[in-house]
Amino acid sequence: MLSSIFERFIEVSPVTVMLRATLERIFSAEKLDELFEETRKKQYTQELLFSTVVGIMSLVVCNIRPSISAALKAFSKKVGVSRVAFYSKINGIEPQVSQALVRYSSKELAPIVEELGGKQPAILPGYRVKIIDGNNLGKTEHRLSVLREVEGGPLPGKTLVVLDPELMLAIDEFPCEDAYTQERALFSQVLETVESNDIWVGDRNFCTCMFLLKIAKKQAYFVIRQHASIPYQELTQLKQITQTPSGIIFEQDVKIEYEGESIKCRRVIVHLNEPTRDGQTEVAIFCNLKQEKASAIDISNIYLKRWSVEGLFQVVSDTLECEIKTLGYPKAALFSFCMALVAYNILSVIKAALRSVHGREKIDAGISNYYLVEEIQATYTGMMVAIPDIEWKFLNHLSLSAFASLLKQWATQVNLKRFVSNPKAQKKPQPQRKREPNRQRRFYRSTSC
Repeated sequence: MLSSIFERFIEVSPVTVMLRATLERIFSAEKLDELFEETRKKQYTQELLFSTVVGIMSLVVCNIRPSISAALKAFSKKVGVSRVAFYSKINGIEPQVSQALVRYSSKELAPIVEELGGKQPAILPGYRVKIIDGNNLGKTEHRLSVLREVEGGPLPGKTLVVLDPELMLAIDEFPCEDAYTQERALFSQVLETVESNDIWVGDRNFCTCMFLLKIAKKQAYFVIRQHASIPYQELTQLKQITQTPSGIIFEQDVKIEYEGESIKCRRVIVHLNEPTRDGQTEVAIFCNLKQEKASAIDISNIYLKRWSVEGLFQVVSDTLECEIKTLGYPKAALFSFCMALVAYNILSVIKAALRSVHGREKIDAGISNYYLVEEIQATYTGMMVAIPDIEWKFLNHLSLSAFASLLKQWATQVNLKRFVSNPKAQKKPQPQRKREPNRQRRFYRSTSC
């Protein structure tokens, strides 16, 4: 039996209640501290628990608190350590711990999305599509002494993020403390996670002979845009397949070799009706899916899904706070970015619940992530004061189906009109101003005493 205050928040802001319920469900202090102990190598726990750090940082990346210092002041009794000690803790969180946090969140949240029935339609039945893309963390302030004389803003790290476009969850992340290293230096880590029947989708930066052949050797597949420098041997001539609204599709068989091994794959080219933002008029894609499994049109449609990961980066950058400028240490910056990915995953669960109740078309086309997060920011702090932690504990004892049913029940009370996106109208072109040849121009001279 829920209290009257709890029921009131469900009525006024069900989205915020859904967020807090999901956090309680998967991020108990015991689970987080156990995750830290399993993945850490050097860092250890003294007075400050990893679960407490996650709780504080979640408030910052969701913009519920404007800064780490503000969050620490608000929860100083709960933290129990000094500001310097807290920063020392996050500055030392090892990258594999941050990576494990993202993996853990997707593993726990995926069954909830499936139970809700909020998955996106299958892209290619029988296969799991994984979209991978790289991201450089934004420049930070010159707070570290070694950076104060450097003119440019230092970049604290680089990551590769893997998105499941059907679940709309960030399922993996590969962190690197050196922001200036090439993405290809992380490929060996990515290849360790490749499973059979995966379809890896990526842009041209992932198009190397080694990466493509290693994926194929694991009985997996790739749909990756061709890099201009990759060598390949043409086996057949280009053949026009069909014409689509976006352009004309061609296809040919090619062979790619690496260290004495070779693979036969398909090269699909789309001659675009309109050039891309880079001015390119064609897109070439390498793929090792057989013709009977995926047509050339299927391959081009699969590659178009790559833009889903761009939407992820936009959400964590513009709506959430994935790049905290005060965090100059790479470990801390990478941890805050992973916390933003976790927040994105929880937001995806909320949208999956809304999708299961209100319909996929209505949610995907018209609901704004910005307004959802803004609602949570405005309500969360007051709700946590009004509803004590103990009132949320019952969620840990619910079965998966019961928890999903509860999220659906709360989703029915969401007023979608409050979260409808407002797309900007297309700007009207400015009229060309006419010059008046007979009008004299006036020149003004500034004088100083």
